[in-house]
Amino acid sequence: MTDKKWEVLLVEDDQELAELIRDYLNNYEFNVTIETNGDSAHQRIIDEQPDLVILDLMLPGKDGISVCKDVRPYFDNTIVMLTASKESIDHILGLEIGADEFLSKPVEPRILLAHVRALLRRQQKTENVSERSVFKIGNIELFEHNRMVKLNQQPLELAQQEYELLVLLMKQCGKVLTRDEIFKELKGIEYDGINRFTDILVSQLRSKLAEDGVSDRHIKTIRSKGYLFVEQF
Repeated sequence: MTDKKWEVLLVEDDQELAELIRDYLNNYEFNVTIETNGDSAHQRIIDEQPDLVILDLMLPGKDGISVCKDVRPYFDNTIVMLTASKESIDHILGLEIGADEFLSKPVEPRILLAHVRALLRRQQKTENVSERSVFKIGNIELFEHNRMVKLNQQPLELAQQEYELLVLLMKQCGKVLTRDEIFKELKGIEYDGINRFTDILVSQLRSKLAEDGVSDRHIKTIRSKGYLFVEQF
């Protein structure tokens, strides 16, 4: 990826797991430091501005959801959340308040490495977008240099992955994208056939693009195939 060492703050109160992850990632292009308390993590993320934060859901002090929500206005880099919870609502909430990725515990270090690398590649790509990059389809305008979206000329607030999904769909307007294609493009790894990330994210984006109570005007579900962004509705 790069010769530089990526600075990673790992917020995890399970000391054995934290040290395992730290030692594994430190063998590659990462410099990992550990924080075990949610209250302390909040201030460290803001003060240190690491390239990436790996944030456990359950922590002493502030929980991971609260930490993520509170630091997002001051921290633009990548946040990966770890959770032992299998509940979809936790994943939805995590993505809604600004997490870039949600991984279930226990996570194999090599799987975590693949996700982290893919997220940082995406972060680099975003930082290098041209300031003249503006994209418009129908009543939706996309300004890639500052990640702004307007619907009917009004600013639309999207979480990072909702924004990236919209970019992908708009640039493939009129083409059916399978769940496999969307998952691989957004996460940088192959779809496992089980993860509901794509469906959850599409549902969230549809709700924000809804007009007059209709949520599927822009993004159509093509049965047994995938999703289609349409210009006319």
